[in-house]
Amino acid sequence: MPRFSVIVPCFKVQGFLRECLDSVLLQSFNDLELIAVDDCSPDGCGAILDEYAERDPRVKVLHLPENVGLGRARNAGLPHATGDYLFFLDSDDTLTPGALRAVADRLAEAEDPDVLVFDYARTYWWGGTRRNVLAQVLAEAGADAFTATDRPEILDLLMVVWNKVYRRDFVEEHGFEFPPGYYEDTPWTFPVMLSARRIAALDRICLNYRQRRQGNILSTTSRKHFDIHDQYERVFAFVAEHEELAGWRPYLHRKMGEHCLDILAKPDRLPPADKAEFFRRTAEMFRRHRPEGALVDGEVALLEGGYPAYRLKRQAARAGQEAGRWTAQLRREAALRARSGWTGLHALRPLDPHLVVYSASSHRGVLGDPAAVYRKAREIAPQLRGVWVVRDEEAAAQLPPDVEHVLVGSRRYLEVTARAKFFVNDVNWPGSLAKRPGSVHIHTHQGTPLKYMGADLLDKPGARLGFDVPQMLRRADRWDHSLVANRHSELVWERAYPCHFTSVRTGSPRNDVLVGAADGDGAAFRARHGIPEDHLVVLYAPTRRDYRRGGHVDRIDLARFAADLGKGCTLVVRLHPTLATGPARGMGLTELARRGIVVDATDEPHVEEVMLASDMLVTDYSALMFDYANLDRPIVVHADDWAAYTASRGAYLDITAEAPGHVSHSYRELAWLFASGSWQDEEAARLRADFRERFCEFDDGRAAERVVRTLLLGESMPEGAAVRIPGQNAGSDLLAST
Repeated sequence: MPRFSVIVPCFKVQGFLRECLDSVLLQSFNDLELIAVDDCSPDGCGAILDEYAERDPRVKVLHLPENVGLGRARNAGLPHATGDYLFFLDSDDTLTPGALRAVADRLAEAEDPDVLVFDYARTYWWGGTRRNVLAQVLAEAGADAFTATDRPEILDLLMVVWNKVYRRDFVEEHGFEFPPGYYEDTPWTFPVMLSARRIAALDRICLNYRQRRQGNILSTTSRKHFDIHDQYERVFAFVAEHEELAGWRPYLHRKMGEHCLDILAKPDRLPPADKAEFFRRTAEMFRRHRPEGALVDGEVALLEGGYPAYRLKRQAARAGQEAGRWTAQLRREAALRARSGWTGLHALRPLDPHLVVYSASSHRGVLGDPAAVYRKAREIAPQLRGVWVVRDEEAAAQLPPDVEHVLVGSRRYLEVTARAKFFVNDVNWPGSLAKRPGSVHIHTHQGTPLKYMGADLLDKPGARLGFDVPQMLRRADRWDHSLVANRHSELVWERAYPCHFTSVRTGSPRNDVLVGAADGDGAAFRARHGIPEDHLVVLYAPTRRDYRRGGHVDRIDLARFAADLGKGCTLVVRLHPTLATGPARGMGLTELARRGIVVDATDEPHVEEVMLASDMLVTDYSALMFDYANLDRPIVVHADDWAAYTASRGAYLDITAEAPGHVSHSYRELAWLFASGSWQDEEAARLRADFRERFCEFDDGRAAERVVRTLLLGESMPEGAAVRIPGQNAGSDLLAST
């Protein structure tokens, strides 16, 4: 019999689930069972749970046939629990290291109390951590066990289920279970705490309570918040059935009033049209359950008046704060009008349903995924007008003559962005761009993520130096659709960008040309750079380093590598775009290219053409490898500084363990791979096939068409010839804590 049964209900938390499960299974105290309940989750939760159960016998998984809600999902796990103590852990929260050992030791010291209450910390998406403000209640409780009557202040702590462990025999003796609906913790926690004969406290943070930016059920605006009334009715009914608890009625009466008023005051809970009804129902319940002689003062006294009086009180309290906000808002609006002038009139006109605004790579030109969508739209939806945003006249001069464009910040830019129905971009739009109701923002990203992105950078101060993560997330709040090429990307983007958007499994539009690649597709590049047709072209694409100022680190002696490749080979080098204008090329690349020792493809605008012209890829940690895998050509990962790279930037998976080909950890190993021919052996082909199955999952050659038809035109994809959609090869994503 294990000491702990950890019950974890799961619903739409795939981005956080691995971190939650790992926090339990990697505890130093391992005398536990983990009962995971898949509450018919529509995302990847079920598959993740099965993966963990397959490799760890302590994990039991229940797949419910229908969604029953958080409380009943916990109930479903209860009959399967065999541990001495029950621990209900929400699937987006995590245990702190050493938490179970500390809890076990405290239980032994307190001689197995009915309930043990421990401390927690709120962890915020922007990186902040705040300890429970009433932590002193736990510190002052002492070592001895007590009851709620002995220490009523214990009930002032957050009345949730997850900051406690419960003796299973005690729970079964009283038949405690969770009701349906929101606030299901309330009719569990009060009866449990009032019934417990022995309660102990642990003054230690054992749980990180994640404050989710999006997706938290209680932050969802809905009439479901009316459930709080039914939940307190259950509490009052329990007290009525147990005469020994009658003395708690005044406390619970006030607690109910305070709790309901708190819900009413929060702007994101109740629909505005339902607030008056919520107040009336709360006031009626408050009057009906008022014990004789109960003191009604302070905030709850508002419930003895009407809703208009309540609103006046609230409005008066907010008057000064609101006045300050309005003043600041008016100043911002005045500044915007001064800058944009007449363009404000365009914001009053209806959206143009045929206008699509495109941008790529911070307005550098017609590039990447947005370019592929643009070209496909011109082909199959000529009624759509595509306008590109470019950063300056120099970038505009590089555009094909038939591409309509505007310069960022210009009056024409302000006009088209005010009228456009659709926005397609692979990076965030400027913060000054206001999203109009009805407009649709399609975010394509820039490939499959290996290194940490978005909110995950909060724990990597070197990588986010000068990078405003909160501001970036406010801009990402405008996304409606996030394109993904594989389930790994879907998982990462939903975690790294905790915003309202829909993940769309379209594949990467720019990879359509790679999926359908034919012999000779890269001939133009070879001819332009004077590469003989019979040469083996090795593409070397290093990424930037966050542990070095400027981002550039020479990991390979390019002249030596080109010489070691030997006759009949051409080394093509493409630096990371952020290094193109820095000193990296002045460190030797420019001179080597001038002498014809290597080909410098850094300035080539279309990386797809460079990939098509090559026969194999050598990279370190560039996301280019995920795109290149579509070509089914050999890839070598040169990982001689993997430890430093992951320490400074972080990575979602160990690319040295799940590589698309052979891995070299030194230049000597890299040279040997080529000298021996191992770079293209059967093992390399097997690794590449596994990698393609996992990371090229939705790349089928029709991604751009899928975006145009389904997202821009609102149509269904037509039936067509069979396309290649590789199956998924399960693997682990190291979504480490941020």
